[in-house]
Amino acid sequence: MNFNEYQDLATRTANQNMNVDQALCNWAMGLCGEAGEYTDEIKKHVFHKKPLNITSCTKELGDVLWYVAQCARTLNVSLEQIAQENIQKLKARYPEGFKQGGGNRNV
Repeated sequence: MNFNEYQDLATRTANQNMNVDQALCNWAMGLCGEAGEYTDEIKKHVFHKKPLNITSCTKELGDVLWYVAQCARTLNVSLEQIAQENIQKLKARYPEGFKQGGGNRNV
């Protein structure tokens, strides 16, 4: 499956009965919430010394991806375009790849 196929399939389960502003707000808040759930999994592992739950992390990242797909769709942008533009930005910023301590700027 490629990004655009995923975006189309994910949209099947998205609420279509919102105006653009409501959709933008709903998807952005959902994205933050799911990113927080992923972050909580990492916090439990690092600070509470729990075993890293890869299954839970994967599910939370899937939820993050779902919300990213909805954000992009609402903006009329494909996930493929977002991925390509991100790689172009990273190549321009890090032409030699990321080097630890090499003065690279943050993404």
